[in-house]
Amino acid sequence: MRPLILLDVDGPLSPWAAPRHAKPAGYVEHPLRLSRWSRKRLRIWLNPAHGPELLALAGTADAELAWATSWEHRANRQVGSAIGLPLLPVVEFPGPQPAWKFGPVGRFAAGRPPAWFDDDFDLFPAARTAFLDRRAGLPTELIPVDAHTGLPDEHFGHLQAWLSGL
Repeated sequence: MRPLILLDVDGPLSPWAAPRHAKPAGYVEHPLRLSRWSRKRLRIWLNPAHGPELLALAGTADAELAWATSWEHRANRQVGSAIGLPLLPVVEFPGPQPAWKFGPVGRFAAGRPPAWFDDDFDLFPAARTAFLDRRAGLPTELIPVDAHTGLPDEHFGHLQAWLSGL
C-alpha cells in the first residue's frame, strides 16, 4: 500500500504562532479571502519551497500527499496552489470533533502507513494513544511541528528517513 503524507495548514505550512515582526526565513505573506461573501481577509505565511519539496519526497517514495486540516477543501484552493501543489485528496472532518482529527484520519489512512505533519498532536493525548494503539503493527509517524517555525529542513529529513525505512 502506498504511504501517505498528511499535511495540516495552520502550524506546519503556515507558522501562525510566529511573531508578526519575525516572519520565518523563506516564508511569503499571502492575504486570503475567507469566503466569496466576506470582505474580511486573513493573512498567512507560506513557504513556496515547501510544495516542490513535498512533491519530490512523495515522488521518490511513491507516497500520496493529502490534506489533514480543518481547512479541508479550501486547502486546495487557497494554500496548495500558492505553494505549487496540485489538487490533493482531503480528509473530511464532519460534525463536532470530540477527539479532534484522529478518527477521520484513521478512517482515511485505513491500512496505509501515514506520516502526518501537525502542530496539535498533544491536544487530546488519550485520543492520540488510542489512534496509535489501533494502528499497532502498521508504520505510523506523527511529526510534531512547532507553530512558531513551521516546517524546517529537519522535518523534511525526518520524513525522508521514515519513508526510506518503509
